[in-house]
Amino acid sequence: MTATGSWRRQAGRDGGLPLFRAAGIPVVLAPSWWLGSAAVVVLYAPLVDRIAPGTGGTVGFVVAATFALFLGLSVLAHELGHSLVALRLGLPVRRLRLFLLGGVSEVMRTPAKPAHEMLIAAAGPAVSILLAGAFTIGAAAIPHPDAVWLLIAQTAFANAAVAVFNLLPGLPLDGGRILRAGVWAATGRRAAGTRAAVLGGGVVAALLVGWAVLGLADGAEDRWLRFAVCVLTAWFVVAGARGEAKAERRRTWPPGLSLRDLVRPVLQLPAESPVSDALAAAAGRGVVLVRADGIAAGLLDQGLAERLVTTSPHAPAEQAAVPIRPETVLLEDEPGEEVVDRVDGTAAWEYLVVDLDGRPAGVLRREDLRAALDRR
Repeated sequence: MTATGSWRRQAGRDGGLPLFRAAGIPVVLAPSWWLGSAAVVVLYAPLVDRIAPGTGGTVGFVVAATFALFLGLSVLAHELGHSLVALRLGLPVRRLRLFLLGGVSEVMRTPAKPAHEMLIAAAGPAVSILLAGAFTIGAAAIPHPDAVWLLIAQTAFANAAVAVFNLLPGLPLDGGRILRAGVWAATGRRAAGTRAAVLGGGVVAALLVGWAVLGLADGAEDRWLRFAVCVLTAWFVVAGARGEAKAERRRTWPPGLSLRDLVRPVLQLPAESPVSDALAAAAGRGVVLVRADGIAAGLLDQGLAERLVTTSPHAPAEQAAVPIRPETVLLEDEPGEEVVDRVDGTAAWEYLVVDLDGRPAGVLRREDLRAALDRR
């Protein structure tokens, strides 16, 4: 199985169309992107003939479709700004996803410092501002308004609008992340920053709905389009802010809880042990399977072992092992918030905990961590 094939299959299961990799980051197109692009084409095509009379329906459609493509590429560049800065700061990025209302860079770990969060958040709007400036210069170079001028000018305006809107101080917008970083830096508490930015998200959503209702009351020509866009965007902001608040509660480590309180004992067995014996010896413990040369073959996966034992009970336990990867190894004195981030950002159900000398000290199961956080 190649890495490319693996991420394409995962993207398909997540409801997205895998496109390519940008700077090593998988780029995925959500089904809703097509809906948004179709709406842009339908609304934009008549504008082309109005600005440049005599253009014709076919040319107008082509220009409108090109504008939709430019919008997608602009959002891609915006999100790449976030992703490249995150990678520069040592934070892995799972993928970059484009959808109806924009895009998202799925950074797999929470920034450890408020300055890092601020840099990552500011990178996207900075890219959009640069693009707006570049397209504005391009439009100014065209002496007479025509279809090409309209395309370039509208792309400049769209990038400027994306930058301004994203800088509004409310989660999940970039401005909300900048606000959170500022409060975090001032108070020393990330949770306080999240609360302030979630409140800001509620204010942004309320203003959007208010502007939509004002358009209906004034009988504005674009009132129904404005209403639909504003209400949909307000819903996105509220849902994103609630998700951020929930994620903050989930990553907050309970006072007095130690990682040692959650780990299960670990047992080392030869990798060639019969899977039935390894499964019986486990008895709720973690099992590290070790080859004859002393190299760990992996952790015994209980589900795989139970399935294998029904057909081949004497098969080597290594056949039911999950490789031990760097991202699935935790230090026993690792800070709680970092443990939560690692578990949330890694596709594994069991993690090997080692002491400061690198010796196995126990096994943390995802279900045990979730249960402890839920009890809080």
